[in-house]
Amino acid sequence: MILLILHIFFIFLFIYFTINILYLVTMAVAGHLSSLKKWMPNPHKNRFAILIPSYNEDNIIVETAFEAARHNYPSSHFDVFIAADHLSNETVEKLSALRVQVMRVEFELGSKAKSLNYLLNHIIEKNYDASIILDGDNIMLDGCLEKVNAAFQEGSAAVQCHRIAKNLNTPIAILDAISEEINNHLFRRGQRALCFSASTIGSGMAFHFNKLKQVYNKPGILGNPACDREVDFEMMKDRIVVEYIDDAYVLDEKVSGHAVFQRQRTRWLESQLIHLKLFFSSKEYVPNKSKDYWNKLFINLMPPRMILLASFFIVALVCLLEYLTDIPITGIAGFYWFTIFILYIFCLMISIPAKMYNRRTAAAVLYLPSAILSFLKAAMGIKTNRKEFVHTPKTFGQNTDSSKD
Repeated sequence: MILLILHIFFIFLFIYFTINILYLVTMAVAGHLSSLKKWMPNPHKNRFAILIPSYNEDNIIVETAFEAARHNYPSSHFDVFIAADHLSNETVEKLSALRVQVMRVEFELGSKAKSLNYLLNHIIEKNYDASIILDGDNIMLDGCLEKVNAAFQEGSAAVQCHRIAKNLNTPIAILDAISEEINNHLFRRGQRALCFSASTIGSGMAFHFNKLKQVYNKPGILGNPACDREVDFEMMKDRIVVEYIDDAYVLDEKVSGHAVFQRQRTRWLESQLIHLKLFFSSKEYVPNKSKDYWNKLFINLMPPRMILLASFFIVALVCLLEYLTDIPITGIAGFYWFTIFILYIFCLMISIPAKMYNRRTAAAVLYLPSAILSFLKAAMGIKTNRKEFVHTPKTFGQNTDSSKD
């Protein structure tokens, strides 16, 4: 009886893994076979409001604001707005000396959603066509807004830029950078290659100003620590396709240590669960379900990469036990488990940019087991009823970049 239950469990697990891996392989291959559109500068310029919520980021926000204000897009067509939450008076004075508009906010329980809501409701809406959200550590590289503008001029209503690592200063930062590039390939490049809406990340993303304001005035969003996912959900509900611009680069700080990595992954796991709940909420009922609805639902039902890798390790131990005891615990030959594992590794490897295949990456892979352990600890600390936003400290400036190989 016990063996029968184990067989049913492992057969279900095998089918679940296989379906997910075949989906990921499809996205990975599609991302290579299709070339994304190159967006050229358009003579007609949208006016952009650059929104930067900043919480307790005195050590990096001045550099971020400076770089945003000097971005190579016509200065008459964009303004930078910063929600200064728990920033020192000295930092606010430095920001006020730049070509940015600083709005001090003081919330009893601060969050990204509340800061963005404040900005959107205190900016004159008619002055801007679109808004782009940056985190306090994000820096747009040259040409970013030009490409976003070109996409909007040609009919896009939502755009996700290509976030890349600002720092590769530790093995954990390198692993974090690789993880984001895999996501860029699978859930943005691959998605658009197959005509699905790209997944948003939370920053380096642009929307029509009035639409974003409407979303951040939605009842309940201010208490949602996964507000980024709710924005993505609202775009899907309104059948707005999120465009992905592969060469519109936004620098993003990667976490450098295990503690911050664990804290960040706790937030991500909670966000995925909160996002998944939206699909089954009676308040969020979607009457006419599009292909993007089903695609995004499927993505949110997928296990995180770290959990999948940890699961394969456990299955390998069970298969070894089967071999040593000659007891058919899984009911599935080890060859089949090995086959889907190799398919999964193949999918991940072809999703990593060629430039990241170097000695430093090889050395960082040795830290993967400890990263998986941190991820599992993060999974044990999730709270789906959390109201506060889980902030991850950012300290890395461009001038301290040690990412060169």
